[in-house]
Amino acid sequence: MKEPFKHESMRQLTCFHDEPTLVAGITTRQGGVSEAPFESLNMGLHVNDSQEVVVANRKLLADEVGIPLDRWVIGEQVHDIRVQEVVPSDFGKGVYNHGEALKGIDGLITNQPDVLLTAFYADCVPLFFYDPTTKWIGVAHAGWKGTVKGMAREMTEQLVKKGASPEDLKMVIGPCITKRHYEVDKRVMDHIPDVYKSKVSERTQDDHFLLDLKELNRLVALDAGLDDENIHISDYCTYEEEALLYSHRRDQGKTGRMLGFIGWSS
Repeated sequence: MKEPFKHESMRQLTCFHDEPTLVAGITTRQGGVSEAPFESLNMGLHVNDSQEVVVANRKLLADEVGIPLDRWVIGEQVHDIRVQEVVPSDFGKGVYNHGEALKGIDGLITNQPDVLLTAFYADCVPLFFYDPTTKWIGVAHAGWKGTVKGMAREMTEQLVKKGASPEDLKMVIGPCITKRHYEVDKRVMDHIPDVYKSKVSERTQDDHFLLDLKELNRLVALDAGLDDENIHISDYCTYEEEALLYSHRRDQGKTGRMLGFIGWSS
């Protein structure tokens, strides 16, 4: 399968290249001003980095993508599957203060122009959605909890309610931790629906398993009605790409956050 992301610049891996006015992708950890252990393009205000520095990093990306910070929208991210439609009154939420992010939200959708939907990652799964007919777009944060609860399905259903066609809807599964580096215990496995378990996991020892979050999200999306040809999966592994990407597990929790983003640029 063709890699859906291009290394657009030092700061960006981009996707959805067939739509020239759609800016979408995920930041790298390169080209910013944060100091260790967040070096250098940390985009998260919730990891004890300097607020001034994080906002400066965000401004660097805003200048690159052409959508100013006051038209970004950020969800709180609580490892659930609540999705919110973004409207103009939401613009700027969470940009300068994480406490002002949209409460309890892990997924954002819109058809508004000149607004950037965003989410943060450091091993969790970035999910990007785009309907070429209705122009509805979305981004979601899916950790293991969001993945097994069905974030891919919830995003699909919310977009379909807005008029998107499941047959046309395109989904990209972005850089995250890969199966070979993601060992989980029985507590996690017990949350995975039985129909998927054998397809997404491999036992390593008693009550421990390697879990494929990318494949699990793909299967959930297929069951939600997406066409397999419209689901594209990145080969990038956050754990392995130490120079390029943050990894919460590799860096034992002391690390920055990449920013996943999608928006229409006029």
